[in-house]
Amino acid sequence: MDKQLIVILGPTASGKTHLAVQLAHKLNGEIISADSRQVYRGMNIGTGKDLDEYTIDNQAIPHHLIDIIDAGKQYHIHQFQQDFLKAYHDIIAREKIPILCGGSGMYLEAVLKGYEFTSIPIDENYRETLISKSYEELLSNADSLVRRNGFKPDLSTKKRLIRAFEISQFLSQNPDFKIPKPTIPNSIIFGLNPDTEIRRERITKRLHQRLANGMIEEVRTLIEHGISPDKLIFYGLEYKFITQYLTDEMTYEIMVERLNVAIHQFAKRQMTYFRKMERDGLEINWLSSQNPLEELIEKIKIS
Repeated sequence: MDKQLIVILGPTASGKTHLAVQLAHKLNGEIISADSRQVYRGMNIGTGKDLDEYTIDNQAIPHHLIDIIDAGKQYHIHQFQQDFLKAYHDIIAREKIPILCGGSGMYLEAVLKGYEFTSIPIDENYRETLISKSYEELLSNADSLVRRNGFKPDLSTKKRLIRAFEISQFLSQNPDFKIPKPTIPNSIIFGLNPDTEIRRERITKRLHQRLANGMIEEVRTLIEHGISPDKLIFYGLEYKFITQYLTDEMTYEIMVERLNVAIHQFAKRQMTYFRKMERDGLEINWLSSQNPLEELIEKIKIS
């Protein structure tokens, strides 16, 4: 294989971790996680770490960028890029095969396209001046954004618009700032996308399994250890809705119903992002759901 990095992506409940573990076992590889929440210690059930999956035939499959920072702390894309490159070069140096696996589209794209502006620091004070503005109001002022050093602002959501204004202001105030050129590995990308009905069944079944296995207790423990409800709500999905249940904002039944709907919507947004990655020039080899491992290995042989 002439590629330096194998990438396996897919929406939640698509089976990407299982496939990555099988592949790593077969190729003597190691997995680098591309999940924006699995980096946090103590956030296990809600993030779907499923660490037991990283053992096959009684052999532990090495994995990286899981449980590397305490819950409640901030972790940004630039940190992920740096942590990824450290793990990637370490794996390559030991003559193993790195397998990047995850569903956080922006994290994946930051590595695969070499995001250049993630090193620009966050300005919390400036963000406070923008957060109260509507998306439409911010968009109406987008013409004022600085477009230099190759910066192409992402105007698709309010969150990304705010970051675009933040970068623009920094570039205006620091005209001599040199944008570091990130390393872009030579990669081959594979995707899993089960039929919608299969995915929906898996999501709902998995949600009830995780609730039965202590997901509510996990969130309660995080709060008891000093993680603020606002921070947990910021992490979204399971942590948002269970925190709202624990703070008596909704009943258990309503929490489960709304969380189930939200996870389905999240999976759709993930697929929308992956399609955008394709439109922006990244080739994703979508695998069948019958024998994805065999199909993947055959395509690696051809590449």
